Amino acid sequence: MFYHIFYEWFDINIFKYITFRGFYALITAFFISLIIGPRLIKELKKFQKKEGGYVREYTPDAHELKKYTPTMGGLLIVISVFLSSILWCRLDNLWVLTILITMLLFFFIGALDDYLKVKYKNGLKTKTKFILQIIFSFFIAIFIYLNPFFDTYLYFPIFKNLTLDLGYFYIPFIMFMIIGTSNAVNLTDGLDGLAIGPTLITVATYIYISYIVGNFILAKYLFIPYVNGVGEISVFLMALLGAGLGFLWFNSFPAETFMGDTGSLSIGATLGTIAVITKQEFLLAIVGGIFVLETLSVILQVAYFKITGGKRLFKMAPIHHHFELKGIPEPKIVVRVWIISIILSIIAISTFKIR
Repeated sequence: MFYHIFYEWFDINIFKYITFRGFYALITAFFISLIIGPRLIKELKKFQKKEGGYVREYTPDAHELKKYTPTMGGLLIVISVFLSSILWCRLDNLWVLTILITMLLFFFIGALDDYLKVKYKNGLKTKTKFILQIIFSFFIAIFIYLNPFFDTYLYFPIFKNLTLDLGYFYIPFIMFMIIGTSNAVNLTDGLDGLAIGPTLITVATYIYISYIVGNFILAKYLFIPYVNGVGEISVFLMALLGAGLGFLWFNSFPAETFMGDTGSLSIGATLGTIAVITKQEFLLAIVGGIFVLETLSVILQVAYFKITGGKRLFKMAPIHHHFELKGIPEPKIVVRVWIISIILSIIAISTFKIR
């Protein structure tokens, strides 16, 4: 909005710069989170207490102590990101609109699921939840596919000229990225500050990536695909970074709120969509390696249980609960996950220069 008012109407040049608007999108989202956070958490806590509390399934017994901690805190992130983006992003940019729509659609799924869990102790049926994810991701994939600035080539990291034209198969690939990432972030949301840490690091990495991919000179220099208009995504990502930092203010140990499916599904779907739009899908698997590991631990646990007739590979899955049951303090697990995420981010960024 500010771009259109101050640059297009009043010709104030500073508002055309992505970096300027990005920094203030971050600051705006952060302070929105701090301002509305206490009130929102208070109302969510009141609602959860009224309904008798809620504890996520398949968690250690110690988590019973968290039954009255509000589980729809992701609402704080979505509100802060949306308001800040409306103010600082170019609203005529199709990529930004695509991402905002993605976030809101998956926010709807997550919020509905969380509400039903707290109210009736049973969320959406797994089948219903998955069908909604398929429907929403399909429309998002079509919207991306039809964008005139989008190509159907899959680009591989490290290699300069290795590409694969997926053609129409890019549509199911986009759907896989969106659904897979949204559920991976959801599985990671199990300890105070656990999911938001890797999320912030992934977001910060893609701020750098989207800025480069949207800059013709830098993209050409680094031998990565240039995508027209993608630089504007970095403003949205700065807003998400600010909102995430604001959420961490309340989610750090001991947490005053959890993001729940409300936040994890919307953030995960958003990250998957951004990875596709920036043509850096494989880098998401590197920088978001914690999300991949958490998902794999669940898959391996289920497979091992079935193959061995009831034996468990881990004490509990996702794997953060395994370490929790081994007696490692919750804050130590979380901080170590953050450290690993930072290392993975550095590795992901280094692949640009390896080309």
